[in-house]
Amino acid sequence: MIELVERHTVLAVVVGSRAYGLHGLASDYDRRGVYVAPTRAFWNLDKPPTHLDGPAVEQLSWEFERFCVLALQGNPTVLEVLWSPLVERITVDGEWLLAARQAFLSKRVAETYGNYARDQLNRVAARRERTGETNHKQAMHMIRLLIAGAHVLRTGEVLVEVRHLRDQLLAVRRGELPWDEVATWAADLLVELADATARTALPDQPDRVGVDRLLTAVRERNL
Repeated sequence: MIELVERHTVLAVVVGSRAYGLHGLASDYDRRGVYVAPTRAFWNLDKPPTHLDGPAVEQLSWEFERFCVLALQGNPTVLEVLWSPLVERITVDGEWLLAARQAFLSKRVAETYGNYARDQLNRVAARRERTGETNHKQAMHMIRLLIAGAHVLRTGEVLVEVRHLRDQLLAVRRGELPWDEVATWAADLLVELADATARTALPDQPDRVGVDRLLTAVRERNL
């Protein structure tokens, strides 16, 4: 099945610390991609896989339809693929996907970004209570998600590269910022997220009709 990734990838990007601008010399290359299974493969009882790992280390790819479903749900990890500044491969179908990326955005991102960040905040706090230890990497990503959530609600663009906040975020990751200050920063960002939610110009729901048209066009191209 891995040939679906090798032969039918339409969009391949780098995500994670290198896309965020928070990487070091030893940082991994986290790769994400979208492949389009040949349309005829869906005519069989055994359908193409919805996602595949590999072939490279830290590489995950989604089949086009599954990717669209997750993006319509406002999944932050998936949406970042569409705004990554580090594109390694793109085809015509990938260009169509990027051209339609605004269709996936809606007020739903307030909930998804907020919930992801709150979950990480709760996990960090619970670990501190249980062991006295702080997962500084998790705390950094919680802060980054809150910043990104407010940004997409205000601008209609997904914030991936946060190089302008590199020093502050890496200070959190290295444990140089006291936990009380991190928690206060998170509380302030939650207020900003709520304010951005109240003021956003994003629609209540994503453009499912537009995404359906895109999916149909891609399936027809790949008959």
